Amino acid sequence: MIWCQCVELETPPSGLEREFHTLFNSDALQFLSELISTFQAEVDKVLNFRVLRKVQLDLTRELPGFLKDTAHIRNDPSWRVSPVPDRLHCRHVDVGDLSPCDTQRLIMGLKSTAQGLQIDFDDGNCPTYRNQIKGIYNVYQAVHNQFQDVPPISQAPVLMLRPRAWNMVEHNMMVNGREVPGPLFDFGLLMFHNAKLILQNQSGPFFYLSKVESYMEARLWSQIFFWTEKKLGLPAGCIKATVLIECVLASFEMEEILYELKEHSAGLNCGIWDYSASFVNKFGHRADFLLPDRSKYVDMEKRFLHSYMDLLVQTCHRRGALATGGMAALLLPGDKESDLYKTALRTVTRLKLLEIKAGVDGFMVYDMDLIEPMQKLFQLHSHGQNQLLQLREDITVTPEDLLIMPAGGVTQYGLRYNIAVGVLFIEAWLSGRGNFFYLGKVEDSATAEISRSQVWQWIRHQVRLEDDGTVVTRALVSSLVEGLMEDLKAAIHCQTSRDKQRLMTAVSMFLEIVQKNDFPEFLTTYLNLDHTFLSSQSQHENRQTDAAPKARL
Repeated sequence: MIWCQCVELETPPSGLEREFHTLFNSDALQFLSELISTFQAEVDKVLNFRVLRKVQLDLTRELPGFLKDTAHIRNDPSWRVSPVPDRLHCRHVDVGDLSPCDTQRLIMGLKSTAQGLQIDFDDGNCPTYRNQIKGIYNVYQAVHNQFQDVPPISQAPVLMLRPRAWNMVEHNMMVNGREVPGPLFDFGLLMFHNAKLILQNQSGPFFYLSKVESYMEARLWSQIFFWTEKKLGLPAGCIKATVLIECVLASFEMEEILYELKEHSAGLNCGIWDYSASFVNKFGHRADFLLPDRSKYVDMEKRFLHSYMDLLVQTCHRRGALATGGMAALLLPGDKESDLYKTALRTVTRLKLLEIKAGVDGFMVYDMDLIEPMQKLFQLHSHGQNQLLQLREDITVTPEDLLIMPAGGVTQYGLRYNIAVGVLFIEAWLSGRGNFFYLGKVEDSATAEISRSQVWQWIRHQVRLEDDGTVVTRALVSSLVEGLMEDLKAAIHCQTSRDKQRLMTAVSMFLEIVQKNDFPEFLTTYLNLDHTFLSSQSQHENRQTDAAPKARL
């Protein structure tokens, strides 16, 4: 254990000593300590407000709406967000879910023709100590041009750095006797080591902000940005951030979120699965918010989702901000002449064309082979670097539009699919990975969230399957898990007894989560605080080398 004034830091994972000592020098530790000490109390407030808001919704059974207290902000046509730097004018295609500890994929991304890379410490990343240190160091190497045969940062796709969300803590560092907020750990190190150089190269610092639920959380990020800019001697407003609107409550506060971040805004982003899962999170115990089978009845063409996208585009463009869409998770087969390849490309093209016609300025893909065809799609169906002139004055979105659930039921296929994704995500985390491939798609914490949320909700409301009228119960889910075991073993290439034990542990944890009386707010929080996951990290380290004794310095 390294101890310095009010900071306690675990010793480096084996094999990462050089990276550790580069990142955690005395000046960096001092900066992190001051950043966390300054804002810890404010972080506590926004997290407590989340709890309060949820309790109020549960007790009153009221529905969210556009806030009366902030109507003056929405009704004032004069304000705009500050202009973004030149490198953010065109956001057509970013690579999403790029886990920064995956060095090979990061280098591929830096060599790609994408407009940007979502350097994802959140949804696509498993936040082990090893992964965080390796990931942050990989960003350091990219910014400092230390990767061979990679373009300099001024010519590579822009790095859109995505720290963890507020629900995540970093267990391996304590400040003032408390484990530190995960996003401040990530943001602080990324800024301290890279901000000046990346700014000199007119390529940042740019961020994605995950799971922001209210304008007060946006205000907190704005305060953090201004404080950091002053502390590091950077121009005020040089940090730019895109807020991911991943919570139904935030969809009613989009203008306020832009307003709070107007000096630092790079726009808003809309997705599908985290946003859909938030309905279960906030209203899942209510029968009138029963979300049907996502594999059959939930897509961006449904009223509640296309209204959310339309409102996001309208709000952003009205205020001079960029509006971006979600990530295409489909993977293209290797054979470009195959029917499977053509079908997959047609599917992605159709869905992304809907977003372009809705007015988005860009979106993400996982498969880098989709970069070029999606860039061509933008060139064919839009004009210029962005669509800011599409003000979408033709639409009016009401609270009812945002809150109406799509019609549809539940299929056994959909139930099995959700079970498989939930189990395999937990297995991936126990293996130290933040995403995995399944049935031709990349799956991450966003798809795992909607998967386990739907299974929990279907058990809670005892829904009947369309197939044969069978009621979804705990016993049915357990039975389907047993029937899926061979498929799950094949999906993880199960070869050893350790692989099998890890899979069985994942199954047990999944069944525990979907049977909880009270819905666990975030799957990642639940796992990150679970002894089994934390123990698995220790086991990984022990297998690397004999555990080194901790010393207090």
